Amino acid sequence: MPDLYPVELALEKMLEGVAPQGVEQCDLGLAAGRILADSMMATMDVPAFDNSAMDGYALHHIDAGKALKVSQRIAAGVQASALQPGTCARIFTGGQVPPGADCVIAQESTESKGEDEVWIPEGLRAGNNIRPQGCDVRQGEVCLTAGSILEAAALGQLASQGFTRVPVRIRPRLVLLTTGDELIEPGKPLAPGQIYNSNQPMLCRLLERFGAEVVGAWHAPDSYEKTCELLQQAALKSDLVVSTGGVSVGEEDHVKAALQSLGSLEVWRLDLRPGKPLAYGHLPGSQQRSIPFVGLPGNPVSGYVGAWLFLRPLLAKMLACPRRLELPRIQAEAQFEAQNGPRRHYMRVRLNYQSSPPKAEAYLDQSSGVLSSCVQADALACVPGDMRVSQGDLLDCFLLVHD
Repeated sequence: MPDLYPVELALEKMLEGVAPQGVEQCDLGLAAGRILADSMMATMDVPAFDNSAMDGYALHHIDAGKALKVSQRIAAGVQASALQPGTCARIFTGGQVPPGADCVIAQESTESKGEDEVWIPEGLRAGNNIRPQGCDVRQGEVCLTAGSILEAAALGQLASQGFTRVPVRIRPRLVLLTTGDELIEPGKPLAPGQIYNSNQPMLCRLLERFGAEVVGAWHAPDSYEKTCELLQQAALKSDLVVSTGGVSVGEEDHVKAALQSLGSLEVWRLDLRPGKPLAYGHLPGSQQRSIPFVGLPGNPVSGYVGAWLFLRPLLAKMLACPRRLELPRIQAEAQFEAQNGPRRHYMRVRLNYQSSPPKAEAYLDQSSGVLSSCVQADALACVPGDMRVSQGDLLDCFLLVHD
């Protein structure tokens, strides 16, 4: 095992051998945020018929340049009749273009000549203001690919095809184990030396947004025996176990030792700041399964950054969601100066897009215990080891986006 794992090598080891979760059918109304398991084929053209893109009049373009009798009225949802030659049809947005018409003119471009007659100017072309049948989706085409995240537009696409149930990946069951005698649940009085457990709600929310189903959020005291007991229980009821704290070299850091005793430790100590003492391995689960384990450092910022860099892609691999395997990356100009140490530093920054390239503004205190640096951050600026950052330097910035 190397002294310090490069970030890329550590992630590679975490992702190797990870198989996608199984598939279940889900009601479309409950599928928001889920990952589509199979590509969906269009069962019909969308739109299903030529329809008007605006309120106006439908006609054949050769009849333009004169007053035309209005022979029918077509609202959205009404079946149109064949257009009588030399007439036009009053039509509304989404209305079916009648057979015999090949264009639509906007209402405001015409002049009324009475209740049932309208003047149509010259110069119309076939196809004007008509949305042709199948211009969005053709029957038999793939309308949504496997691995898609079912957010608003994707849900609308599926609904437009009439689907009521869709195949989705089963969300990985995850147990989160926070550790440390110093951590107290919010709402309880603090004794000297104690702090509130900020990691649990923070990471539960992140992991749910990354696609996990958090089936347990437990806390372990600083006890080797109790840590072993809880890790064993967690592995028996989950597809992934995540812990915070207990993976460094202190006398009360029991998670690493418990992992080595119960299962296997495969990655430990990363060339990374914040988050050097991150651990990865496996625990024995039910039915002879091997359950992946990720041990995040206990400092809140280290856990936050580690979750974005490692748990997001790990859950993406489990969910067969290629879009989430890598964080989007852009280059931005540093609006700060810093001298980095030997480890790669992921600085919490906020991007200003009012200029090109964007400007990266760093939180002043980049300590791993200062969670305020994460609250306003929308990106992680990657600073190579031993680099001196000057104002205006271009840095790779990883966007903290969930989709």
